[in-house]
Amino acid sequence: MYGIQASEFGSEDVLAYTELAAPQPQAGQVRVRMHAAGVNPADTYIRSGTYEFFTPRLPYTPGFDGAGVVDQVGAGVDTVRPGARVFVAALGTPGCTGTYAELAVADATAVHPLPSSLSFAQGAAVGVPCVTAWRALFQRARLQPGETVFIHGASGGVGLHATQLAHAAGAVVIGSASTPAGADLVRAAGAAHVLDHGSAGYLDELTRITDGQGPSVIIEMAAHLNLEKDLTVLATAGRVVIVGSRGSLNFTPRLAMVKEATILGLALWNATPAETTDALTGVAARLREGALVPVVGDTLPLREAAAAHRRVLEQGTRGKLVLIPE
Repeated sequence: MYGIQASEFGSEDVLAYTELAAPQPQAGQVRVRMHAAGVNPADTYIRSGTYEFFTPRLPYTPGFDGAGVVDQVGAGVDTVRPGARVFVAALGTPGCTGTYAELAVADATAVHPLPSSLSFAQGAAVGVPCVTAWRALFQRARLQPGETVFIHGASGGVGLHATQLAHAAGAVVIGSASTPAGADLVRAAGAAHVLDHGSAGYLDELTRITDGQGPSVIIEMAAHLNLEKDLTVLATAGRVVIVGSRGSLNFTPRLAMVKEATILGLALWNATPAETTDALTGVAARLREGALVPVVGDTLPLREAAAAHRRVLEQGTRGKLVLIPE
């Protein structure tokens, strides 16, 4: 089989498209013939060798998210059968050989039926983005029906799915995007209002929409740029969940005092098995109901994984970037 392998840590140039030995499922594992593999920002951090949560043993094949057809199952697996359409959400499970390949092995707990209404590319968009969105909204922020949530950076892989999930839960959703196309996607995902976070004074519009009260919950994708600004518009006793940050910032703690704000971090690697099961169960239910429809931004051939790693970090990305084996 063919796939992507990194023999050293570094830039995206270390990702080589090469022939690999086919992995064999052990007890409790499932082998999937991959039709699509999802690309996440975390994949790039791991590839650099500087990610504090996970350092794989070299050489390794990247990727935790994907979708395809079950090829083989190991002893003791009765949750899926060969020939079944499935999605793979393997972050945090030790048995994943990497989804950037024609065949991948994962623990059975990471492999779930893919509804027939969804494409394989959409299945590859489920794992990290949807589980992150679920954990941010319901496990960290404890979002309740009727609350107002501002998703600061709603047009990306996590943001769009957080918008859908919050809308389905009965929240009033306000999203932000930087382009008209991104705004259209956020609106289609269920946002009642969409702000242009590239324009000056856009947070004044947020204050106006909420009659000066501010949102009860803010899901923040770029805390290094926005955290202090978030606290100026957050409702009193509101919660900010930090999903992403790529740097440091000067911060005024008094803003948190004035709002009696709760600032919550999120890292999928810290999820307990029970939390992961809860999130995947909730996500799978919303997929079956049609309340959650994974959004694919673009697809590239698997051999172009290096280009995908460059693109996934660009500002203005919309939906999930997906690799397609040839």
